[in-house]
Amino acid sequence: MNQDKPQDIHPRKLNEYSYLVEKQGNMKVPLKIFASEKLLQKMLQDRCIQQGINVAALPGIKGWSIMMPDAHQGYGFSIGGVAAIDTKDGCISPGGIGFDINCGVRLLQTNLTKEQVYPKIKELLEVLFKHVPPGVGAKSIFRLSDGELDDVLRNGVQWALRNNYGLPEDAESCEEGGTMPGADPSKVSPTAKARGRGQLGTLGSGNHFLEVQYVDKIFNKEVAEVFGIKKEGQVVVLIHCGSRGLGHQTCTDYLKKMEAAYPEIIKSLPEKDLVYAPADSHISHDYYKAMCAAANFAWCNRHMIGHQTRRSFQEVFAKDVQLTTVYDVAHNIAKKEEHEAEGEQFLAWVHRKGATRAFGPHRPEIPLKYQETGQPIFIPGSMGTSSYVLVGTEKSMKESFGSTAHGAGRAMSRFAANQQWRGDQLKNQLEKEQNIHIKAASWRGISEEAPLAYKDVDEVVRVSDEAGIGKLVAQLRPMGVVKG
Repeated sequence: MNQDKPQDIHPRKLNEYSYLVEKQGNMKVPLKIFASEKLLQKMLQDRCIQQGINVAALPGIKGWSIMMPDAHQGYGFSIGGVAAIDTKDGCISPGGIGFDINCGVRLLQTNLTKEQVYPKIKELLEVLFKHVPPGVGAKSIFRLSDGELDDVLRNGVQWALRNNYGLPEDAESCEEGGTMPGADPSKVSPTAKARGRGQLGTLGSGNHFLEVQYVDKIFNKEVAEVFGIKKEGQVVVLIHCGSRGLGHQTCTDYLKKMEAAYPEIIKSLPEKDLVYAPADSHISHDYYKAMCAAANFAWCNRHMIGHQTRRSFQEVFAKDVQLTTVYDVAHNIAKKEEHEAEGEQFLAWVHRKGATRAFGPHRPEIPLKYQETGQPIFIPGSMGTSSYVLVGTEKSMKESFGSTAHGAGRAMSRFAANQQWRGDQLKNQLEKEQNIHIKAASWRGISEEAPLAYKDVDEVVRVSDEAGIGKLVAQLRPMGVVKG
C-alpha cells in the first residue's frame, strides 16, 4: 500500500481558485484541484490529494483527475473526486461512486414566508419527524412486496407516481427524470434488497437531513426566478439522503466480487478500495446495472420524502400550501456522458463521488425549463450554516466535466466531533444563538454533524463561483432541522 504523506506533494498554483499536479510516475493525466489557499491547506492534512493522484493512474481516464473545493479523504477516491473514464477502454470503480449510491439533494420551494413558518417551526418539525422517520434503524411507513421493490429499482420515481405519491412535475424536475436507464433489479443481491425493503421514505443518519430554510439573499434574480426562488424570506426545504442500506450493500457486494475476480489488479493498486472492473468485463456491466437500480431507489426515496414533506406542511398550515420541486441532483454516481478533452470527444463513465453535476445551458440531459439557464446546483451547509443555490455553466463543461462541489466537506471525523461536542449543548446553542431548532433521533446524530466539524461552506462556494464551475444564485439559511 502506498502511504505517501500528503505534505510531500506540492501542487502548482494556477490561479486563486485552482492548482495542478503534473503527470508523474504512472499517472495518465494531471490532477486538477479546485481550491483556495485556505482549502488546499485543509486538503494537505489528509491523504485526499494522494488519492487524486492514484485516480489519475486508472485505465481509460480522460483529461484530468479532478478534486472539488470540498474534497477530503475517502475510500479509494477522495470525497469530492471526479473522473471521466472511457466506457470502451477504461473501467468502472465503486470507490469512485461511494457506498451511499446516489446520495443527493432535492430542493422544494414553497409559497410561504419566514414570518408565516417560524412561529410554528417546532410543531412542523414534530410532524415532519413523524412522517419522515430519521435515524439508523428508521422503518418506512410504506410496505413493499418483493415485486414492488423490484419495480422501484427498475423505475424509480415512476413507481411512486403510478401509486399516487407526489406530482408528475416532481419527476420532470429531477436528474434523469428520477429513473436511471439501464437498471436491472436482478443484479442487486437479496441481502441488499432485504436492507432496503423497509427503508423507502426514510432519512437515515450521518450527514443526512431534512432542513426547513428561508431565502436569505438572492444574487442572480433572473436565474432565481426561473428556479422558483422569487423573493428573500421565501421558505424552502432541502432534503439530503440516499439509497440507505440497499446502496451500501450493493457497493459492498461488488467490491468483494471485483476483489475476488481481479487479484492481479488489487496487487497493482496503492489501496484496495480503488479496485475496478475493466470496461469490457461482465462484472463492470453487472455493477453498472445494479448501481442504476440503487440510484433509482434513492431518487424514489427522496421523492417519497418530498411527498411526505408536502403532506406535513399541509397538515400544519393549510391544504392549499404549495411545495414545488426545484430540482433533485445526485452526489454519488457514475453517468454515461459525452464530453470533450484535449480536442477529443468521447463517451465516459463520469464518476462523481461527493460532487454535483453542473451542466450548463442547452445540454439535452437537463429539463426544458432550465435549458436557457443551466441546471440548478445545491451545496448544503451543516445545521448552523448557510446552504447555497448555484447554476451550471458552459465553463464547467470544459473545466470539470460539468461538475462542482457537493457541500462543505468534513474537516474532522465523526468520532473526533463526538468527542469535542455534546448533542444537547449544540442543540441549545443553535436555538438560543441562531434561532435554529433541531429535532433528531439521537444526541450523537447532532454532535457528529456539528457545524465546526465541516469546512467553511462559504469558502467552498466562493471558489466554485470564481472558478466558474457553478455560479451563485441564492443563499439559504436554516430555521429547523430533522436529523438522524
